[in-house]
Amino acid sequence: MRIFHIQPTGVAELSELPEAPPASGFLWLACARAAFQEQLPTLQGALQQLAGMQLVDLHVSDLLNAQLPSRYDYTSQYDLLVFRRLATTPHAAPPDEPSPADATHPAKRSGPLVLRRIDTNPVGFALLDQVLLTVHPADCAVREAYAARLLAAAPADPREGRMPTPGARLPASPADLMLRLVNTMVDGYLDLRRDLTRQLDHWQTELLKPRARFVNWSSLLDARMALHNLDEICEDQRSAIQDWIDTLETWAPPDTPAGARELDLLKVRSRDVLEHIERVVHHVRRLEQSTETVVQMHFSVQSNRTNDIMRTLTALTAVFLPLNLIAGIFGMNFDFIPLIHKQDGFWWATGAMSVIAVALVLLFWRKRYLARTSTR
Repeated sequence: MRIFHIQPTGVAELSELPEAPPASGFLWLACARAAFQEQLPTLQGALQQLAGMQLVDLHVSDLLNAQLPSRYDYTSQYDLLVFRRLATTPHAAPPDEPSPADATHPAKRSGPLVLRRIDTNPVGFALLDQVLLTVHPADCAVREAYAARLLAAAPADPREGRMPTPGARLPASPADLMLRLVNTMVDGYLDLRRDLTRQLDHWQTELLKPRARFVNWSSLLDARMALHNLDEICEDQRSAIQDWIDTLETWAPPDTPAGARELDLLKVRSRDVLEHIERVVHHVRRLEQSTETVVQMHFSVQSNRTNDIMRTLTALTAVFLPLNLIAGIFGMNFDFIPLIHKQDGFWWATGAMSVIAVALVLLFWRKRYLARTSTR
């Protein structure tokens, strides 16, 4: 577990839980789900000292549940947000804690790497007045990346020889920090869109090649299922953030201009996160529709190619029908057939058959019965 004391003047990482609430700023308690389960009594006692309350049992179960969808809930003393982030491993993320919920963790996926990246893990946020408790998977890169960003954004410390990041602004409240972490997770979904688009564009190109035979149907089916799963994940995220925004509207207006400005910034940041999620949802649905469309186009192209083949075979059959008729007539076992006893009868029959065949070929070509339908 990592403990940060965030103040307007800087960020300090603490080695142990404080016994009293900070005089200024707030605390960020970031722990893995296994550590949260093991140190639950200690954390509950620390929350009692720091905020005068403890997490209710149902919310503790939610924070320990590795399969919980994105959701928002609240009590009179704190807010709870669960937000699913993308897994950082190329395969489905392994169980990170010995929790009963992890027994149902999905198996590893097959297919391209971009599809395996859609596996997700929940991150829990317990939002108190001066404390933000976050429960992460064991391999959570979001926590480490943002912790490093916080420490880099802190004001200069002459004793450590560290300079702040230019233009950086520290979170002003636990809610501000929570929204920044959520926004970092959503950025991962926005980055995933480009990889998904490139992969599906490649498959669409392969599907529409006129002389290629597409055989990667299992991966394409996995892609459609993954897009549908991602759509459901983003819908849950959007619903959770919308519930949080609705709760923000019920907050009492602050008495000071600085407090009113911070509340406005929270609302703006929340709407920005919601807009990013909606962009992901819109893009995913467009990819779903595009994939469905290109599959239908593929089968339409295949149907046209089959029709071309059948039309050509039918025209060739029609060309040889009169020739077979003439050959059948002259093959009859009769003595009195015109031209059969003449010396040049064979050449007259052959010439007539050739003329009929050429005339029919020209007729069918003019009517485009023998022409190949263009697929470009």
